[in-house]
Amino acid sequence: MRAALGFSLLSVSLLAQVPARPAALDDGWTVVEPQAAGFDAAKLSEVLAKMLGGEANLHAVVVERHGKLVAEGYRKGSDKPQFKLFRRTVAFGPAERHDTRSVGKSVVALLVGIAQAQGKLGSLATPVVDFYPEHADLATPALRKVTLEHLLMMGSGLEWRESGAGFPNDEDRLAWKDSPIRFVLGRPPVAEPASTFNYNSGGTVVLADILGRATKMPWVDFARTALFEPLGIFDVEWVTDLRSRPMANSGLRLRPRDMAKLGRLVLNHGNWNGRQVVPSAWIEEMLRPRLATGFDDTHYGLQWWTGTVNWQGRPLPWRAAWGNGSQRIFVVPDLDITIVFTAGAYGDLKTIRQVQGYFQTLVDAVVAK
Repeated sequence: MRAALGFSLLSVSLLAQVPARPAALDDGWTVVEPQAAGFDAAKLSEVLAKMLGGEANLHAVVVERHGKLVAEGYRKGSDKPQFKLFRRTVAFGPAERHDTRSVGKSVVALLVGIAQAQGKLGSLATPVVDFYPEHADLATPALRKVTLEHLLMMGSGLEWRESGAGFPNDEDRLAWKDSPIRFVLGRPPVAEPASTFNYNSGGTVVLADILGRATKMPWVDFARTALFEPLGIFDVEWVTDLRSRPMANSGLRLRPRDMAKLGRLVLNHGNWNGRQVVPSAWIEEMLRPRLATGFDDTHYGLQWWTGTVNWQGRPLPWRAAWGNGSQRIFVVPDLDITIVFTAGAYGDLKTIRQVQGYFQTLVDAVVAK
C-alpha cells in the first residue's frame, strides 16, 4: 500500500527522468522493464511525462505488453462521475476506480460470447422481440428484422438520437424511463438493419437485460462470476440510473490496471492464465469490423471500435473499448500491446483527438516486436 501511495504522488518532473515503473500490487500483474518489452525506455518516459504534464485532463495511462505491465502513470485531475452535479478534484492512483462509461458496452459483448458458449444464448440471428413475449404488441414486421447482432453492431435501424444530440438525448431519457426495454424497442424504424451505424446505448441496455433472462440471474452477477472473477478483477462498480438500475451502457467503474486485463484477455483470444474465459472464435467475430462510424477512419465491430495506427511506416489494426471522457482500452494485436487511458474530458472532442495522438506516440515508442 505504501508503494502504491508513493507512486500515485510521483511528480511529473520525476516521470520525465525515469520510466514510470508500475507499482508492485497484489493484483495478478507482473512488472517488466521497458527495454525487455521492446520499448525505447527513454522515449517512453518522455512521452508519459508529456502526457501527464500536458493540458489535457488525463488521469491515468497504463501500458502492458506480452502479458506484463510495462509502465503506468497517474495524476491529480478534475472529474465528474456520472449523475453527480459538480466536478471534484481527485488524486488518481493505481487503486482508484474510474468511470469507464461506454467501456461497459464492450464488456457486455464479452458476456454475450460467454453466454453463447454456455448454451444459454442462441444465435445472433435471433429477433430481439422473441425475448419479450410481454411486448408482443411491438412485434411489427419491421422490428422482427432486428436481431441480437444488429444491436451489438449499432445497426438496428431504429430511430435514436444520442451522439451529437443535445440534452436530454435518448440515452438520458433511458435513465428515468419506467420501461427502458419498451422505450428502445418501440422506436420507429428509419433504416434497414445492418445498413447504417447509429450509436445507440439503448441497444446495450436491451442486450444486458436479455443476458439476465438467458442466464436466469442478474446480468451484473453473471458479469462478476463469468468474467471479472476469473480475471482477478474484484473492485467493480456499476453506477445505477435514476431508478436504481445498474447501467450496462455507461455505468461501469474499474481500476485502470483492471481495464488492461480486459485488453490482455482480448489479445490472448479469450484465454486467461490457461483458462478459456471467452471463446476464441467469439473474440474474432466480436472484433471484426462491420460498419463505418463516420469518425475518422474507424469502424464498429460488436460493441468494439476498430481502426489503424502507424508503426514503423505501416498501418496496424487496433481494436478498442471506448467510453465518453476519453476512457480507452486500445489493443494492437500485431504488437501484442494494451494501452489504457482514463480522463475527465466528458463530451470534449478536442481531448478525444489528443488521446488518439497520445496512443500513436506510445506505439511509436515500441522499437521491437
